[in-house]
Amino acid sequence: MVWDSLPSCTRKLAPRTPHGVRIYAIGDVHGRADLLAQCFACIDADIAAFPGPRVIQVLLGDYIDRGPQSRQVLDLLVRRSHHHRVVCLKGNHETYIADFLREPAILGQWRHFGGLATLVSYGVTPSINADKQEQRELASAFDRALPRSHRGFLTNLKASFACGDYFFVHAGVRPGVPLSGQHEQDLLWIREDFLLHEGDFGKIVIHGHTPVMEPDIRSNRINIDTGAYATGRLTCLVLEGEDVTFI
Repeated sequence: MVWDSLPSCTRKLAPRTPHGVRIYAIGDVHGRADLLAQCFACIDADIAAFPGPRVIQVLLGDYIDRGPQSRQVLDLLVRRSHHHRVVCLKGNHETYIADFLREPAILGQWRHFGGLATLVSYGVTPSINADKQEQRELASAFDRALPRSHRGFLTNLKASFACGDYFFVHAGVRPGVPLSGQHEQDLLWIREDFLLHEGDFGKIVIHGHTPVMEPDIRSNRINIDTGAYATGRLTCLVLEGEDVTFI
């Protein structure tokens, strides 16, 4: 891995998970329930083939929008959490649901981020350019269509998760700010200030938010958003001890 290739004068101990813990981290899903179901099947097969460690499954947010199956994605995540230890993080796209229900005019912005596909997945069909009256009607229809289990799921999303030498978050972190003092706005939205920073963040940051063709492994972060909704590739990172692999 990248840590082995660092010059000896700068090399630190390889990051690791706590003893006896295996983590499966999944990148941005964006309405691709088909890929998420396949990913869960691969994780289950991997656990069956290599049993033993305590397993934590971490999803990095952006479950909705763009792809055609946002509702089905949330159904899968709700069911998965009933039988597995699953940590679901909040992505910037998840914030639009509460915003739209509170202020329907946000649809004018949300539509540019794939929000219309989310509404359609719940049986709510908007026109391309809904006026204010239609926006209010759509928000009411969506409010009625949104299951209680999905509301609870969205309400309980975490902004970040730390385990061992790793820090899991949707978008990234603000350089120079302790991980314990990060603002949610940065955790969900940051890009260049985080991506261009080459220094130590305190832990290895596992993130998504910015699509890449292949997982991007750096000395201070790993990006596993491989643009699933467009590429058909949903990445799952496996961390156990000092091992870093993909399935």
